[in-house]
Amino acid sequence: MAAVTGSVLLPGDAGYDDERAVFNLNHELVPAVIVVAESVADVQAAVAFAAGQRRPVLVKTTGHQVIDAARGAVVIATRRMNDVVIDAVGRTARVGGGAVWSDVVGEAAKVGLAPLNGSNPTVGVVAYTLGGGLSPSLGRSHGYAADHVRSIDVVTADGELRHVDAESEPELFWALRGGKGNFGVVTALEFDLFPVPRLYGGGIYFPGERMADVLRAWTAWHPGTPETMVSSFAVLRLPPLPELPEPLRGAFLATVRFAYTGTAEDGERLVAPLRAVAPAVLDTVRDMPYAEVASIHNEPTDPLPYYERGIMLREFPAQAQDKLLELVGPGAETGLWIAELRALGGAWDREPAVPNAVATRGLPYSLLGVSVGPLSEEQRLKESVAELLDGMEPWRGERRLVNNLAPDEATDAAAIYGPERYERLASVKKTYDPTNMFRLNHNVVPAA
Repeated sequence: MAAVTGSVLLPGDAGYDDERAVFNLNHELVPAVIVVAESVADVQAAVAFAAGQRRPVLVKTTGHQVIDAARGAVVIATRRMNDVVIDAVGRTARVGGGAVWSDVVGEAAKVGLAPLNGSNPTVGVVAYTLGGGLSPSLGRSHGYAADHVRSIDVVTADGELRHVDAESEPELFWALRGGKGNFGVVTALEFDLFPVPRLYGGGIYFPGERMADVLRAWTAWHPGTPETMVSSFAVLRLPPLPELPEPLRGAFLATVRFAYTGTAEDGERLVAPLRAVAPAVLDTVRDMPYAEVASIHNEPTDPLPYYERGIMLREFPAQAQDKLLELVGPGAETGLWIAELRALGGAWDREPAVPNAVATRGLPYSLLGVSVGPLSEEQRLKESVAELLDGMEPWRGERRLVNNLAPDEATDAAAIYGPERYERLASVKKTYDPTNMFRLNHNVVPAA
């Protein structure tokens, strides 16, 4: 391999196990070689090596979503390429391929700006954005994170570094934003930031026994709220972990989460009808600096073993509400840790100024099931998630959000994107990755 300033690690080398570690402990990577890249030149060297050896390439920042064990593959670890540069005047961020959301949120907040970040601060910015990026704090008023990408630096399968934007390579720019990791190794991303220094947000946790009242109240309430209010409903069956606050530890709960960018006074007035539904076990909704946005969902930041999968719902009528109650309500026998319903709409439905490959516009809800447990219980974990999603099948939308899919769904990218969009992606793939080097993902196969 050409000179690499980072590390080149083979199985058995010191550091190999650290670099192949992933966030989801039920997956592992066992590549032939890991290149811990520190520069664009390192990425190019790794891609050239993989091409010469005819090996597939997998790009890893955190490993929240692992699709394949990468046996015999070249893994390019980008975590050291984590620069974050904020342009306060232009309201943009330029980040390296290995940046995670906590890096960006913290830096942007210093100048009163905010990105379209995800709910977990430890998720990689690039993979999240290439998969669309569903921000549970600002998405309803601004759309998908992919909608606000200005430019992308990407090393394609031929080893070329390309600076891609709407003018320079419009088809590749369209495909990268929504097409996930199918088209190359992104070394830098430039995207819009928004003047949001604070918000009114948090969660109201109700006893699980009151799920029916809370669900019906939230379902009736959220369509009438302004686009500056993003909300979700979740049913939690939490383990008795010491890191959880006392009222949540080992508890069965129904919770509503909010993120509102209007005034705290207006937020309090908007949320009041839901606060009145039942006495809360815990209420964390408050005015907060945007830097504390991760506290709204309060997701785990340390690696853990889990299985997750999601679908989109095209509607959520009374019969669907009844079915959700039956599947995860007080009387249900379920092994799920969380069942979460995010209300979309607003800017998520609008085509951006520069169209992209995101496939889920016009679908009003995202439903996610997560079960937690070791790999030895894989069958049980998968069954508990399948029970939820299969049960909601009558209301399922045709297209899917690629960021919320499990490894076993990677074989059918055509179903994720729909035929027309998939055909266009396959054509772009043929141009930029004709040998399908980047295939250890929800794979778009190069057009014939």
